[in-house]
Amino acid sequence: MGILLHGDGSFAGQGVVYETLHLSALPNYTTGGTIHIVVNNQVAFTTDPTAGRSSQYCTDVAKALDIPIFHVNGDDVEAVVHVCELAAEWRQKFHADVVVDIVCYRRFGHNEIDEPSFTQPKMYKIIRNHPSSLEIYQNKLLNSGQVAKDDVEKIHNKINRILNEEFIASKDYVPQKRDWLSAFWSGFKSPSQLSRVRNTGVKPEILTNVGKAITTFPDGFKPHRALKRVFDDRRKMIETGEGVDWAVGEALAFATLLVEGNHVRLSGQDVERGTFSHRHSVIHDQETGAQYCPLDHVMMNQNEEMFTVSNSSLSEFGVLGFELGYSMENPNSLVIWEAQFGDFANGAQVIFDQFVSSGEAKWLRQTGLVVLLPHGYDGQGPEHSSGRLERFLQMSDDNPFVIPEMEPTLRKQIQECNWQVVNVTTPANYFHVLRRQIHRDFRKPLIVMAPKNLLRHKSCKSNLSEFDDVQGHPGFDKQGTRFKRLIKDQKEHSDLEEGIRRLVLCSGKVYYELDEERAKADGKDIAICRVEQLCPFPYDLIQRELKRYPNAEIVWCQEEPMNMGAFNYIAPRLSTAMKSLGRGNMDDIKYVGRAPSAATATGFFQVHVKEQTELVQKALQQDPISQF
Repeated sequence: MGILLHGDGSFAGQGVVYETLHLSALPNYTTGGTIHIVVNNQVAFTTDPTAGRSSQYCTDVAKALDIPIFHVNGDDVEAVVHVCELAAEWRQKFHADVVVDIVCYRRFGHNEIDEPSFTQPKMYKIIRNHPSSLEIYQNKLLNSGQVAKDDVEKIHNKINRILNEEFIASKDYVPQKRDWLSAFWSGFKSPSQLSRVRNTGVKPEILTNVGKAITTFPDGFKPHRALKRVFDDRRKMIETGEGVDWAVGEALAFATLLVEGNHVRLSGQDVERGTFSHRHSVIHDQETGAQYCPLDHVMMNQNEEMFTVSNSSLSEFGVLGFELGYSMENPNSLVIWEAQFGDFANGAQVIFDQFVSSGEAKWLRQTGLVVLLPHGYDGQGPEHSSGRLERFLQMSDDNPFVIPEMEPTLRKQIQECNWQVVNVTTPANYFHVLRRQIHRDFRKPLIVMAPKNLLRHKSCKSNLSEFDDVQGHPGFDKQGTRFKRLIKDQKEHSDLEEGIRRLVLCSGKVYYELDEERAKADGKDIAICRVEQLCPFPYDLIQRELKRYPNAEIVWCQEEPMNMGAFNYIAPRLSTAMKSLGRGNMDDIKYVGRAPSAATATGFFQVHVKEQTELVQKALQQDPISQF
């Protein structure tokens, strides 16, 4: 049974209350009814109701729904009990929300040092002379003759004894992270316990079988003719094993996790089709309007509840909060929230700041929530270009001046950080990073700067062999097939390339523009490496590339302005890696990107093209790059 406690000021004033109320009857967001208990002390910190809301009651926002709202006098203890019982019965019978407004008062200030009579002198003059609810009910019972004074004293003494014993015991209590991993979480490891890195490749026959299932319509189903072509193309990708695009890579990750018995849940605005019309996880019959979800049919007699994809209400704060709670309930679910554009995630900033980034540090609770934030500079303006990568990196808690243990058999780097931030550039690597979330015995939030134009980019393709676990296939190395934290230059360089004059490190879609420009300029003396996992920083792989190119000028290239993107996170960590090898320091890192800016991007397409062209050309210019 879901119970939410509210204050009167917040119930009326916080938008997330309205967002959450409107989730209550949505098919994939209902909890079977939530009991909302409002502790209405008739003042919000120091603000009177006349300044805190425009309605008569603080609960009037709930009138938007067809649910009961009970107002009860908090001094009438039996009435409160009666109303709460009634609310519980309503919830159990009708599986709908119900609101209980307990009208009471705050006897003391907002906190221990607050003096409430500064702002509510008349109210607190009355309160000081008003008996407590306990005194009122105690006297009522004594006057009725139903209870003797000795009985009241015994109850008082019993409660006080219990409270005192618990208070004394609390002084010796030492929290253990494993104490919080209960029920479905049994067996999962805390950051202090070493977790083995696992492969995420899948047997080729499984990939082929699920690939056919997710590209096939039932007999008689009539999809839109454009989507029929899309799914025909997807089937060819599976049959030929070539040209697997982003949407198919994602669907294969979902399908293979389903086959392994895991639940997959994808939620957000327009996620069924995808903001950029790329996913099409739910297909509509053009004649009957019937819906078909291929991922509900990857196995014989599959339980349709195993895969959930759901367009959410037009909410970020409320929906992301819901998905966070969902992910904390069952670690064997891959729970994903996708923003319509990464820019819109700022509507849920409170959830990121207070819960996702710091929940494990504050409350010892793990979550494997995945957040997809479409990000990339395509000339769409300042509201549709940036997932605010810098904000997530700024909240990352890894030390930029200390290289942690990087030996694969001993590495706990991801376990000890607060979350992971990636900017992936291939469908295969996206497949592996999603599967990695489940194929480990701990959970960490994953922030993905998801692509936009790479969804259909001619070069952003993977071969099916990069998804499998066959030794000798692309993507298989001495450790097996798994997510690549860094993708080395694709020019078949040896372990030592003294003739390379510049090493360009980058992340995200700018790689493809750099690679295309390098091909035009025949820049054989320039190496380009992609940092796919930004946080935690892949020191070992960065050091490997620094050793490979001992004479190279070191450049960080990004699309974002200098005060945004990854630069301010990358620079001190890259400098630490360089110092460890005697390759210089922060002053030896050359920045290529947009100049500092208040807005994330220009609103003029021509200006965008000019800026993008200049930064790509500068990263590959013949002359040494000047500092800033």
